[in-house]
Amino acid sequence: MKGRGELKISWARERMDVLGIIRDRFSDERPLSGCVVGMALHVEAKTACLVETLVEGGAEVAITGCNPMSTDDDVAEALKERDNVSCYAKYGQTEKKYYDSIDRVIDHSPDIVIDDGGDLIFRLHTRRKDELRGVKGGSEETTTGINRIRAMERDGILSFPVFAVNDARTKYLFDNRYGTGQSTFDGIIRGTNVLIAGKTVVVAGYGWCGRGIAMRARGLGANVVVTEVDPVRALEALMDGFRVMKMDDAVKIGDIFITATGNRDVIREEHFRKMKNRALLANAGHFNVEIDVESLERISETSREVRELITEYVVDGKRLYLLAEGRLVNLVMGEGHPIEVMDMSFSNQALTAEYISKNWKSLNPGLYPVPEEIDLTVADLKLRSMGVEIDQLTDSQLKYLEDWKTGT
Repeated sequence: MKGRGELKISWARERMDVLGIIRDRFSDERPLSGCVVGMALHVEAKTACLVETLVEGGAEVAITGCNPMSTDDDVAEALKERDNVSCYAKYGQTEKKYYDSIDRVIDHSPDIVIDDGGDLIFRLHTRRKDELRGVKGGSEETTTGINRIRAMERDGILSFPVFAVNDARTKYLFDNRYGTGQSTFDGIIRGTNVLIAGKTVVVAGYGWCGRGIAMRARGLGANVVVTEVDPVRALEALMDGFRVMKMDDAVKIGDIFITATGNRDVIREEHFRKMKNRALLANAGHFNVEIDVESLERISETSREVRELITEYVVDGKRLYLLAEGRLVNLVMGEGHPIEVMDMSFSNQALTAEYISKNWKSLNPGLYPVPEEIDLTVADLKLRSMGVEIDQLTDSQLKYLEDWKTGT
């Protein structure tokens, strides 16, 4: 009888068709032979399928978590039984143990790094510069990590090429939008058992993650309010049919608050004091800084855990409920993004690792887009796996698109 972790991995593997096609090719071609891949990702079943694919390609993999509370221990234990895999992730790690685990991954002297949030790449450039020279390249999975790496590049610190997997179209248009939209409410509903319909849901940020959350909130029957600092995104949210206002006004009417900005202190002391009784506070951004938990704890009269991973804070006589300690609600209270969405995201990661292994000698340090051929390959394989065929341009159409002389 397979253990729980193995059963979870098998369930995911059967539904990750694109990654399966890549894994079969990797098994034949072994494009990662001799490579050590160091990974800091959410260690759960879908991630395990990426690990399997890299190992089939010939890699040795060392992996740990990218968030102290997003590891599925059953899956981590299953990975520890794999040949050519070293797993150091554990749920609920302290900050010290979390970074100790990242150091253990770095101790394997990775040739390629795959990161989510930038902590692994940051560690290499600060405390573990001794291992920088051997890194041929890396990739980053999420918006927050891309922002950090772009800042490192701007400051002249980035020492190897990093591919912005988050910015691939087959990643952000699906993972960030449909993945975050569905999984955020999956986590909230699992954790609270509350009805979404009829409530006012305040979504902070209208990037691709915020778009997905707002869309799913409306689909569940909520009245949706969007807060933004970017006037173009605010205008887009308004024309998508959502109410747009300042957070200072939204806090007076919101029942459920969801942050998805990639920035800190989006909901803070002055907002807590104006909220309605029984407001729910959730974060869908990578780091637990979007809701100012420190201020919430400081100004609360009492606090207690009222349900698993739900803390009640009494502020000015009102009860406010913080979900998942302000960390990623979809992974801490749920299972993260749907399998079929991560099929595309992790296919991008696998193919980008292959690209680095073949082309690293010609790449300079810097932040790179995922090559378009990888993006298009993932989309094409996904359509084929779903039984969908699309048209092809004819020769005359191709000629027309390249001809600047044709007019009215």
